[in-house]
Amino acid sequence: MSERLQPGDPAPDFTLLDADGNEVSLAAHKGRKVIVYFYPAALTPGCTKQACDFTDNLEVLAGAGYDVLGISPDKPEKLAKFREKESLKVTLLADPEKKVLEAYGAFGEKKLYGKTVVGVIRSTVVVDEEGKVERALYNVKATGHVAKIIKDLGI
Repeated sequence: MSERLQPGDPAPDFTLLDADGNEVSLAAHKGRKVIVYFYPAALTPGCTKQACDFTDNLEVLAGAGYDVLGISPDKPEKLAKFREKESLKVTLLADPEKKVLEAYGAFGEKKLYGKTVVGVIRSTVVVDEEGKVERALYNVKATGHVAKIIKDLGI
């Protein structure tokens, strides 16, 4: 079970493949704020709602200086299908080995329908321009989460 990040912690750097098989790293976003969100699986109802919410609010977030990266354990091919099917504009990254999920505390034990299971913990980490954690939110809801982030960040 991985440790959860706290505000002020350095955000673990990563390089993952996007839906097109291109490498995307957190370091490449230095100087910009980044919202990194972790979701269990592409093409599922809750994850679709969340990805569509981020896409719908991407201009607002970008206008306030935020880039958005969505990370799941899916392979790039599945992410490409997800992006095409839902017309997503958010950068989706593949972490099939779950190394980044674990580094961010977004993989471990969670409650699912009253049972304890091990899996992806729906989480959002806001990283500042210097690469430090500004906010770390765990066990977030798929619905209404983006509106809450926008409100909390004062955008």
